[in-house]
Amino acid sequence: MLESVQNYYGKVLQHSNDLKTSACCDVSSMPDWLKPLLAKLHPQVTERYYGCGLVAPAVLEGARVLDLGSGSGRDCYLLAQLVGSQGQVVGVDMTVEQLAVANAHLQYHAEQFGFANIEFRQGYIENLEALGLSDASFDVIVSNCVINLSPDKDSVLREAYRLLKKGGELYFSDIYADRRLPAALREDELLYGECLGGALYWNDFHNLAKRHGFADPRLVEDRPIAITDPKLAAKLGNTRFYSATYRLFKLDDLEPACEDHGQAVIYHGGISEAVHSFVLDKHHHIETGKVFPVCGNTYRMLHDSRFAPYFSFIGDFSQHFGIFQGCGSVLPYDNANGSANPGACC
Repeated sequence: MLESVQNYYGKVLQHSNDLKTSACCDVSSMPDWLKPLLAKLHPQVTERYYGCGLVAPAVLEGARVLDLGSGSGRDCYLLAQLVGSQGQVVGVDMTVEQLAVANAHLQYHAEQFGFANIEFRQGYIENLEALGLSDASFDVIVSNCVINLSPDKDSVLREAYRLLKKGGELYFSDIYADRRLPAALREDELLYGECLGGALYWNDFHNLAKRHGFADPRLVEDRPIAITDPKLAAKLGNTRFYSATYRLFKLDDLEPACEDHGQAVIYHGGISEAVHSFVLDKHHHIETGKVFPVCGNTYRMLHDSRFAPYFSFIGDFSQHFGIFQGCGSVLPYDNANGSANPGACC
């Protein structure tokens, strides 16, 4: 399947318009603050972009960032501007043709930005040790609609956890299904190349993340995928697919569920792209200046990460008041009509 994916993204696809579904296309509304950065990118880089979300988390200045499956380099060149001249971005991809596009425009973007802080490496995201990437060497790891293409997702998450510094995060967009796919669909090369055949059942992904140390996966945003090709829709039947962005923190002592310790935080602002509120995930939009009750895990995600300087923290772990109401295990994504499924976490 790796060879099939390399051929599909290296030779079959020449432009994002060549895709047969919308699964690997970014339809997220681009924030205004990112539009000037995107405008600096070379057209050939953006034309060969096949992402499904926005992988630009806040507070990246000076960070060392790794992009898993960097393709033509669009996200790397975007992130390079966010980390600045004191940061670094490393892109890894297995497809020669995609890397050729990315590397061809290194000098162009260095002139656009006024600095050079990017490197691309050819290799497999399942075996990053072979590329000389050492333990705890990255602040943030991103990926955009690539992990679903890997036949060994266990190794991808294990490697990501190994490479992250404590308090760092894996922030990535991918495709998920509302059920497990039968073998015939998982092995269909076209479905796989279109980011559907390799899509995990969402709850299998949650368990996979926890197994590799990411104890509390946080859903940032999601959208349903429309299967508009009649032949593909007939193959897939009633299976529903979603594009979803998650953040997985590498933190000690995260609990399996959202436990109430009577804690709260206050966001003081100071992040240029989050003036009025800070969005940790889909269920935590923290307004500037407002006392915001949080579970113990959310407390740690803010207190023990790069976000700590922007918050005040109330309480500790000396008391326990049970679990936050509403922490459930049903499908976490919104329906096509925009309504949320019941049982979402606190």
